Formats: sequence, structure tokens, C-alpha cells
Amino acid sequence: MKKKRAIFYILNRLKQELPPELTYHVLWHTLDVVEQTRRIALSEGITDKEHLQLLETAAYFHDAGFMETYQDHEEKSCEIARNILPSCEYDAFQISQICVLIMATKIPQSPHNHLSQILCDADLDYLGRDDFFTIGQRLYQELLWKNLVQNQEQWNQIQLDFLGKHQYFTQTNQLFRTPRKLENIKAIK
Repeated sequence: MKKKRAIFYILNRLKQELPPELTYHVLWHTLDVVEQTRRIALSEGITDKEHLQLLETAAYFHDAGFMETYQDHEEKSCEIARNILPSCEYDAFQISQICVLIMATKIPQSPHNHLSQILCDADLDYLGRDDFFTIGQRLYQELLWKNLVQNQEQWNQIQLDFLGKHQYFTQTNQLFRTPRKLENIKAIK
């Protein structure tokens, strides 16, 4: 029951309050991260309901901070979680764990445990998928809007640098996403 209230709340806010200029950090991205979190958690053998609830809640809230700020949005996401989750019957320890998971997704990612590895891999799952270029184009448009990138050539170099340093943390994504990620790197070059 509590998870449903929290999810309903944050999905409604995301629908209404995400800046329309965002083209990557949109509701679709959040729902994709939730889906990939479930997929990876199942593959990684996470069956404990408490752990799954923490993971899914963190996935729904991980980019909520974009409603209020672009820089350091993870901190704002945690603030939003801390403000709403007590009313959804999450206790202080659960909220703390959710914020640890959210903060692990900050680039460069820094997962400290298996659950945060799962969320980090879910957040950047698209790097090793067939829809990499379609999704990447959405991020490119968003970064253009924020003046964080100037042109396609610079964007390609940023992607190459990022992909070259990025690694998946879970065995699941190392096995199922890394091969395609390497193909995507070759295609950019």
C-alpha cells in the first residue's frame, strides 16, 4: 500500500512539473529505469520484498530533483523523497537507504552495495542497447538546451569519453549489455 501511494504521488508530480525543455530526463526515462531495475534485480536474484521495494522506490524518485534543478538533482531527489515518504509509511531507515541508492546514480556513479549497483546499471542501461542512438539524441537535445554541449562533434567526443570510462557493475548487465555497448562505441567512431 505505501509503495503505491509514493509511486502515484511522484508520477503525478513528474507528469506535471518536469520542465518541458527536458527531452531525456522525462517520465519515459523514469519508467524505463524502473523496468530495467526490476529486470536486473530479478536476474541478480533479488527476491526479498523489502529490497525490491527500496529499489523500485529509488528508481521512481531518482530523477525527481529535475523538477526543481538541473545541477545536483540527486540531492534534490533525496529531499523530495525525505519530504513525501514518511507520509507513505516509509520509516527513517528505509528513506535513508533509498537516498543512498539515489546518490549512487550521480555521475560518476559510485555504488556501495549490490542494490545500488542494480540501480546504477538500470539508470544507464540504454548505453548497451539497440535504442542507444535514439535515446542519446534525446540527451544531446537536452544538453544543447542547457548549453552544456555545442555541436554534434563535441557530443560524439563526450559520448566516446563517457562510454570508454563507463562500466556496468552487475553480472547481468556485464553479460547482456557490454557487448552492445562496445558496438555502439565502434559506431560512434
